[in-house]
Amino acid sequence: MSGIHEMVTGINSILWGPVMLFLLLGTGVIFTFKLRFIQIRKLKKAFRESFSGIFTKSSKANEDGMSSFQALSTAIAAQVGTGNLAGVATAIAAGGPGAIFWMWISGFFGMGTIFAEAILAQVYRKREDGTVVGGPAYYIRDGLNNKYLAGFFSVAIILALGFMGNMVQSNSVGEAVSGAFGVPSIVVGLVVAFIVGMIIIGGIGRIASFTEKIVPFMAIIYIVGSLVVVFFNWDAIIPSLKMIVHGAFNPKAATGGIIGVTVKEAFRYGIARGLFSNEAGMGSTPHAHAVAKVRHPGQQGLVAMMGVVIDTGVVCTLTAMVILTTGAFETGLSGAALTQAGFVNGFGEFGAYFIAVCLFFFALSTIIGWYYFGESNVRYLFGNRGLMPYRLIVLACIVVGTIMKVEIVWELADAFNGLMVIPNLIALLGMVSLVVKVVNDFEDLYEKGNESIYKNEEI
Repeated sequence: MSGIHEMVTGINSILWGPVMLFLLLGTGVIFTFKLRFIQIRKLKKAFRESFSGIFTKSSKANEDGMSSFQALSTAIAAQVGTGNLAGVATAIAAGGPGAIFWMWISGFFGMGTIFAEAILAQVYRKREDGTVVGGPAYYIRDGLNNKYLAGFFSVAIILALGFMGNMVQSNSVGEAVSGAFGVPSIVVGLVVAFIVGMIIIGGIGRIASFTEKIVPFMAIIYIVGSLVVVFFNWDAIIPSLKMIVHGAFNPKAATGGIIGVTVKEAFRYGIARGLFSNEAGMGSTPHAHAVAKVRHPGQQGLVAMMGVVIDTGVVCTLTAMVILTTGAFETGLSGAALTQAGFVNGFGEFGAYFIAVCLFFFALSTIIGWYYFGESNVRYLFGNRGLMPYRLIVLACIVVGTIMKVEIVWELADAFNGLMVIPNLIALLGMVSLVVKVVNDFEDLYEKGNESIYKNEEI
């Protein structure tokens, strides 16, 4: 087993090396310039498109798709997960406070990438077996005319997120809840599997209903808790922001040498953790945005950008500020333990329970989101007949994940994540001109009330 672990680790060092980070970030840079900094020009409209209907009764999600806000909630459910707590802490521990600056940079350019993913997902969505479906497999097959690359993507995402990814999510929540409340991990796994089973058996309608309720709830709880800790340490806010900016270019000066890192490490870990967290370019969130009921693909592209704002701009930033303002970054801890130390410093013993509860909801929502992304690809490969076996395997993975050492599973999940990114980036870069054409149509025709080429009809 150790030999397999070493082999997969070696593959990941190549897959997630400088070339992959350059391609992911570079794709965002290309779309940012091609779309004339749409994340700045249309930020106000993106906010309005995303949240204008939040207090009105959403249309019921069904085989015809889900509302734009439900699609955003499903995407954020997958984006905002344990990585926002553990991933940010790892970036700071390995790359110093300056890693957060580069995380912001990756988020800014990632907004361009995720906008393009949502556009293509909307353009190439289909109705199959009576259900509206879409995602990278469809725009790779129909946009690039390459069914083999599309099939490769589908297999990779089912393994990466549906199976192995959900094992590591359940493992994280099992450890956190068990450590804080003394509940056996297997019991936590069974409870999570039961909850997930009750949700996914209801199909897209129940998944959308769950995410549009739980995502705002969990985000507000975490944001409020983080803000309280930060404002308890208000005198450290400005020094912490200075550490982030100075640390991006001179890490040793920013912390007085407490964390012995270089600019290279700050850049590497900040970019990597930012991209892993907001999932821009990875091909996951387009599955949710594809089925949003909007009049024009451009509308959902704007909504998709807000997912990155919430994930990286708000949740990740607040995690970093808790760690920095409380001085937890000086403890030498890493991962979720470092984030937990920040909240314990702020809240006392209650901080450990707070993080355990947040991890539970973050992991649960991510499992639901990743399940749905995997389901979309099971439909692509096998049709509806593949759904029941897929659901049973996912539920088994959730339970097994809480009781096993998952180092090898983490590595395998990372490997298949890397493999699914490659065909998605090929498609994005191969259809830059189409994305630009759709955006021009959106801005020059649709928004001005003229007849639009890409206005969605009922499918």
